[in-house]
Amino acid sequence: MRHDVVYKEQILAVAQDPFQNVATVLICQNLLLRTGIGHVLSGTRFALVDGQCDDPSNLPALDDTMPVLFMICENRPTQELVTMVDTLKAQHPLSRVVVLADAMEPDTAIQLCGAGMDGFCPTSMERHALVKALEIVILGETYIPASIGLALLERVRQDRAHSDAAGAPGNISTEALEKLSEREAQILRCLTRGASNKVIARELGVAEATVKVHIKAILRKVKATNRTQAAIWATGHFDLAQDNVRALEAGE
Repeated sequence: MRHDVVYKEQILAVAQDPFQNVATVLICQNLLLRTGIGHVLSGTRFALVDGQCDDPSNLPALDDTMPVLFMICENRPTQELVTMVDTLKAQHPLSRVVVLADAMEPDTAIQLCGAGMDGFCPTSMERHALVKALEIVILGETYIPASIGLALLERVRQDRAHSDAAGAPGNISTEALEKLSEREAQILRCLTRGASNKVIARELGVAEATVKVHIKAILRKVKATNRTQAAIWATGHFDLAQDNVRALEAGE
């Protein structure tokens, strides 16, 4: 069962209680930043856990039966952040993980969401907006700033325009998707959520090596050079193919 589903079944009732504190762990090397975030969260339900923590390897003891929020407050390379998020989710599957940074590229957001990130909050957010975003995350939802969402939508639009210009008409979406096996279609949908190979393998109950083989076949069939291109292609074409099927059914 997916972690977010288990979270909603086991923890959500507690998280919805506005009087229930949420144990909050700051993973941050900067003492000044830690102090500032502590001031921002003062008086809210997000109760900071005592002790400095700058890496998932030295986490404090936590009760996983209660809401737990990890805030990664580090401007680190993407792969390091991905590893940190993946490690936190592996150690505390029912926790929620938020990254706080100055900025984030859409590709980075996709990778981090695939590793299990539940939210990204820019350091430029106002205090009340940040607290509301954390509330959204602790209620089991994912928070991503509109700027990143709009950038991803613009990329989809540009990809469609490029495909049309290159002679890859959108009206054959259903035909293209029919070339995929049922398992390949499942994996492609996972790619649209930014899921990593490890996450996909866990969700579908297959080996990670099997996922890699399927992704190679998917890239070949949809004529994409990498998984990001395949995800962008699928984002528009899954919906378009479904619309085509509805139109045919309506015509009958």
